[in-house]
Formats: sequence, structure tokens, C-alpha cells
Amino acid sequence: MQREINTIIDRALKEDLSDKDLTTNILFTKDKVSEAYIMTREKALICGVNIVKHIFRRLDPCMKIICYKNNGDLVDKNTKIISFRGKTRALLSGERTALNFLSYLSGISTLTYQYVHKVRHHPVQILDTRKTTPGLRVLEKMAVRTGGGYNHRFNLNEMVMIKDNHRITHEREAPIQEAIEKVRKRTHKQVCVEVDNMAEFKHALEAEPDIILLDNMDCGRMRKAVKLRNASGKLCLLEASGGVNLKTVLKIAKTGVDRISVGALTHSPSMIDFTMEFI
Repeated sequence: MQREINTIIDRALKEDLSDKDLTTNILFTKDKVSEAYIMTREKALICGVNIVKHIFRRLDPCMKIICYKNNGDLVDKNTKIISFRGKTRALLSGERTALNFLSYLSGISTLTYQYVHKVRHHPVQILDTRKTTPGLRVLEKMAVRTGGGYNHRFNLNEMVMIKDNHRITHEREAPIQEAIEKVRKRTHKQVCVEVDNMAEFKHALEAEPDIILLDNMDCGRMRKAVKLRNASGKLCLLEASGGVNLKTVLKIAKTGVDRISVGALTHSPSMIDFTMEFI
């Protein structure tokens, strides 16, 4: 995983041509040394400090770095996060790339924290989805974990997830049980099946997959599903998904579901405002 993260960082530095910073290379000599620090301009749950350190050490292996805050720390506005002493060229050339990662990943971790905090009094997990930025999934899911959330599958091979399009394409009238039985014969990995209504839910419950995904169900139906699952003695987890937001997540948690997956964690975070100041 670290190797993949390093590749993403190197690609970002290459994208910005950090080694060919025209303005900086003209104005400052190679041996010029400066001091600087990064601070947040708003309350946030920090994620990406390790990325920032890697970026500046990549540009200046001798860079002196002091971290005042670490991943997972909840900080107030105007809090100093990290300080540097090293080559001026490295600090100026890496500034925007470092702030971009820190702002974006802290946005995801902060949003995740808000969801987790909303349901803190209920035994339910907040999960991400595969609605991630192509090529950045490993970082985005790291940010979700930092915010207190859990990761859904990383890729299509991690678990079996039978959604409505799989059933329709496989055989329009085939019972859900048949699809579950078919995959059980081929793999021992977790099996999750998506259902849209109570009739489908009852069929899925009989087949006892590991997880039943309650897609876009209202709270009344979710409560009924939880009640039926509990009465049946089945061990499958119930996961709510579809249209979840900060206004609805607590109501969903109160239905008794085990998991709530939230695509917004990775597809709609607001970037946190950070600034880098030179001393």
C-alpha cells in the first residue's frame, strides 16, 4: 500500500514539474534555506501529514520537519500543523502539491468524523463505497479510516456483491437464492446481496448471505427488515445505502441496521483550507 501511495505522490510532483519551477529556480539559489509552517484556517480532523512529510523529503532529503499534529487529530481554526526548515526551492516547489493532498484528505476525514459523531450512541458502522476518484482510492479510503469510518471493499475481487444489474443480466426471473447459491459454490469470500423491497429481502434472508444491502429503503422498511432478521435467527448483517446524508444518518442508525454506507464521504467532501506561511 505504501508503494502505491509513493507512486501517487511522485505522479503529483511530476504533474506540477516541481523540479522545473521556473519562478523559484530563477529567484533562489540551490543553497538558499528557509523556514515555513502549515496551519489550518478552519476546524478540521487532520489527514495527510505523512503525505506532506514525504513530499518535502522527496524534494529535500535533509529537510527538518516538526509535526505538531498528526493524522486523526481534531484541531481548531488557526492551528499550526507542521513546520519545516530546509531548501527554499523545495519548500516553494512542493507547497501547492502538499497543500492539495492535505486539504483534500482532511476534507474526507473531517466529513467522515461528522457522520461517525452523529451516530456515536448507536452500534453501527459508517462505511465508504467505491465512489472514489480513479487512481486515488487507497488515499481516500485511508482518510475515511482516519475519520473513524470503515472501508467497504477495495476492489471487485475482495467480496461478492450481487446487485440488481447482476440479477437482471444473469437471468431476469431467477430467484435471489439461486444467484447466492451459485457464488457460494465457487468462492468462500463474503457474499453481499442488494435488495430494493421487502419481497426481495425475504428471499435474500432465506439464503442467508453475509450481508444484505437495503438499497434506498425508507426507515419504516429498514426497521421491519431488522425485526425480521432478528426474529429469524439469521446472522447476516444489514447495511443501509442510498441517499444517506448528515440529516438522515441518525434516523437510519436508529432503525437497528449494522452498517451504513455513504458514497458522499469520497465523492462530495469539501476541501479544508490550509495555508503555508514562510518565516
